Amino acid sequence: MAAASSSDSDACGAESNEANSKWLDAHYDPMANIHTFSACLALADLHGDGEYKLVVGDLGPGGQQPRLKVLKGPLVMTESPLPALPAAAATFLMEQHEPRTPALALASGPCVYVYKNLRPYFKFSLPQLPPNPLEQDLWNQAKEDRIDPLTLKEMLESIRETAEEPLSIQSLRFLQLELSEMEAFVNQHKSNSIKRQKNLADEDAVSCLVLGTENKELLVLDPEAFTILAKMSLPSVPVFLEVSGQFDVEFRLAAACRNGNIYILRRDSKHPKYCIELSAQPVGLIRVHKVLVVGSTQDSLHGFTHKGKKLWTVQMPAAILTMNLLEQHSRGLQAVMAGLANGEVRIYRDKALLNVIHTPDAVTSLCFGRYGREDNTLIMTTRGGGLIIKILKRTAVFVEGGSEVGPPPAQAMKLNVPRKTRLYVDQTLREREAGTAMHRAFQTDLYLLRLRAARAYLQALESSLSPLSTTAREPLKLHAVVQGLGPTFKLTLHLQNTSTTRPVLGLLVCFLYNEALYSLPRAFFKVPLLVPGLNYPLETFVESLSNKGISDIIKVLVLREGQSAPLLSAHVNMPGSEGLAAA
Repeated sequence: MAAASSSDSDACGAESNEANSKWLDAHYDPMANIHTFSACLALADLHGDGEYKLVVGDLGPGGQQPRLKVLKGPLVMTESPLPALPAAAATFLMEQHEPRTPALALASGPCVYVYKNLRPYFKFSLPQLPPNPLEQDLWNQAKEDRIDPLTLKEMLESIRETAEEPLSIQSLRFLQLELSEMEAFVNQHKSNSIKRQKNLADEDAVSCLVLGTENKELLVLDPEAFTILAKMSLPSVPVFLEVSGQFDVEFRLAAACRNGNIYILRRDSKHPKYCIELSAQPVGLIRVHKVLVVGSTQDSLHGFTHKGKKLWTVQMPAAILTMNLLEQHSRGLQAVMAGLANGEVRIYRDKALLNVIHTPDAVTSLCFGRYGREDNTLIMTTRGGGLIIKILKRTAVFVEGGSEVGPPPAQAMKLNVPRKTRLYVDQTLREREAGTAMHRAFQTDLYLLRLRAARAYLQALESSLSPLSTTAREPLKLHAVVQGLGPTFKLTLHLQNTSTTRPVLGLLVCFLYNEALYSLPRAFFKVPLLVPGLNYPLETFVESLSNKGISDIIKVLVLREGQSAPLLSAHVNMPGSEGLAAA
């Protein structure tokens, strides 16, 4: 594959420095006339010669017929028409004997066309479904010329809006026509019996072909006999599929549907086992290791486990047009590629941005893999029909966080949560079974605790055991400080009048203590006038009489002359006498 000329490189636009250091511009053709999306691109060694080709299911825009194109390098090698629009393309192995040449499966309309060596090999048609009786009656009337094409169109549109079953392909094509083309279409098809077949939405392949149908079903086909091995039902029509595992052992199917949900099915399950509800419609579904990465119409990527637990969310700067997987086998790297409407292709591993590629036009399809004889080739098609081919340098290394400022890597590290023990599981089961009784017992204990706290607080107020006075006449505040090692301690009482305007006079201080342990020079004295706002330190000395290091509580009472009940009190926890203990 030759390198592009300087004119091709200029047309690709200016890329970032990091993109230039990782990718080689191999080819750019803005007039390649390739219109497709990622599901219709496939890379495979179709002839077993080691030369990988690109298979494209071209949509054929502008009234052109859809075509199957096979590219070798930058050139179209073969081209063949398709009867209907392609839905998906996949390569798979049909036989185990050598040479193991992969076959090509192309979903188009209600059929799957299988090619071997680029020659038609088998056509699998989905089972027919009974048509809508009202639709059948309308075409019968058109056959007998009892209704005109305009009336037929109005009636078919009414059926499409109200009926649960979708219309046939013939009716859907008729509704897309202009008024001048309707009469010729009716004359051409009015004698045909209408058929409603399951139309493919998407497919993927891992040994077996997996088909998603318009009839809200998933079909697993045998790769040799092309018989239906398994059939599963979905609540909505699937649009994106991801398959992993082995059919005979264990496998998982993840289907993103038109109702905005992702359903996960496992082996031997006819219905979904898990459901992931999205807040917007999905635009892509990629499996990276054990994480399902979903792109939504809210311009964001989401990571989910196979059980539906959301792991992370990354906001995009523009709308997501297409997604695909980037897998570099030599370095064991798997990442998600997202083509955006602003002309960027962003590569993420989990929520870490690895690389940004700038393109001259918005990319509508992506494919990464071996192309020609290059292992790591990125193929992109643009909205205008252009073809871009880039080759990843062999020395390129993707570094997380090198292209975007975000949270530190430590934030994404998982905590080493210990395993659940048997005791924890048993306790959890007991809490589930006796949850109501446990809650009632907890509420009872809580009410008793509040009641006891309120009674203790009331008792403290009534007996003036609080260091704060609650009376409006003597608003006082008291706290005590003990200093010294012993046997003699200095006890300082800080008494403060918290009133703003009124002084306090006629107060007494009394000490209550064990006379066998302590001795005070003054156990009772008067307090001077207390000016509002000032802190008055009242000092006295306490001598410890015990030679065994025993300590006790000294109660400090503040009284008013002529009253037996104290205004406030404080309990001073005296320390042990270290002087006596040392002696």
